[in-house]
Amino acid sequence: MSEQHYHHQGENFPPASHHDQQVITDAVAKGYWRANLRLLAQLLIVWFGVSFGFGILLADWLDQFSFFGFKLGFWFAQQGAIYVFVVLIFIYARRIAVIERRFGVDDDEHDITATKKQGAS
Repeated sequence: MSEQHYHHQGENFPPASHHDQQVITDAVAKGYWRANLRLLAQLLIVWFGVSFGFGILLADWLDQFSFFGFKLGFWFAQQGAIYVFVVLIFIYARRIAVIERRFGVDDDEHDITATKKQGAS
């Protein structure tokens, strides 16, 4: 059984990169998107839990605790959720870089050097 190659649909192809000589198979593309969507789902669950759960549903219960002199439910609704959102952005950036390297779709400089060396051999 031969692997089918991934083909971009549409006329707007991405700009040329060092990966143009590499072929991304359908299996690799599907695996990459599966991992990407799984990561997004995990982070969206955290986002929903913090913003809706802590900031709205559990706010009254959390208000019995204090954080920097503020009721905890109020703090999550006003500032805590924003801090969590920023942290989630950094977590996504770090974890997607790992996923891209695992599936060979990253654009790191060390890969460009490795590709050039392989082409020279």
